[in-house]
Amino acid sequence: MPDERSLPVPEGLAGMRVDAGLARLLGLSRTRAAELAAAGHVSLDGEVLGKSDRLVPGGWLTVHLPDAPPPASAPQPVPGMSVVHEDDDLVVVDKPVGVAAHPSPGWDGPTVVGALAAAGHRVSTSGAAERQGVVHRLDVGTSGLMVVAKSEVAYTVLKRAFKERTVEKVYHALVQGHPDPTSGTIDGPVGRHPTQDYRMAVVAGGKDAVTHYTTLEAMPGSALLEIHLETGRTHQIRVHTAAVHHPCVGDTTYGADPQLAARLGLRRQWLHATRLAFDHPTRRRRVELSSAYPADLQAALDLMRAEGER
Repeated sequence: MPDERSLPVPEGLAGMRVDAGLARLLGLSRTRAAELAAAGHVSLDGEVLGKSDRLVPGGWLTVHLPDAPPPASAPQPVPGMSVVHEDDDLVVVDKPVGVAAHPSPGWDGPTVVGALAAAGHRVSTSGAAERQGVVHRLDVGTSGLMVVAKSEVAYTVLKRAFKERTVEKVYHALVQGHPDPTSGTIDGPVGRHPTQDYRMAVVAGGKDAVTHYTTLEAMPGSALLEIHLETGRTHQIRVHTAAVHHPCVGDTTYGADPQLAARLGLRRQWLHATRLAFDHPTRRRRVELSSAYPADLQAALDLMRAEGER
């Protein structure tokens, strides 16, 4: 049955956008909150609000929550996705580009969760129905290592490990230009872009985000970086490298040169989760795994290197 919620706007949400405040109040995704507002299901003191309207403290917020089918999570094989480690508690996959971590509104393509189900892998039942077992995510356009919990204890322990930042996550990124200094830290809060909801940005009031980088190799017009994440915000590497004017090659969403991407045959950002290390949730040992560059990234890197040798 449809649900309707009525509640006062707390002082702490004064001036916040409707989609952001609603997401925080009701524990919804910001996308879902924006969809509700766009459909006219959110009102303040009887006046219908849009997603970008601002909340007024003390006002009475009414939200109509219509029945919505859960995102499809049917088993679906994913060619090219390999399992690099598996035991009774967890499975680590090498995720190819074009695959989401789990189903979500607006995405009907392949997912890691669906691929594991199709291959007969049991995962934890903890977490929201559409993302059971998922303890961290990679963007659809980012390839590399991703761990999924199989047991309930593994889900709890791994979620805590990611939250407490004890998991070592190492990425390689090919960026435009040459960062100066060649090694350093980018520290800037990441949140939703103020005018373009599909992007993130370094914004005041965003979530703390810290990215450490080291230049592995410099080529004319680009540099290969090794990146260690201290936090794990949405699009963090892409946002931070763009913020210092060195976007990932191929990442036209964040300002990369589309002509360079076309010349290299890249249809996504040059970004790969190359290493993952964590304490096993039930066994007293460290799990350390690595992943080679997929063919499209290796080919683009080879072309950049060749141009430097001319």
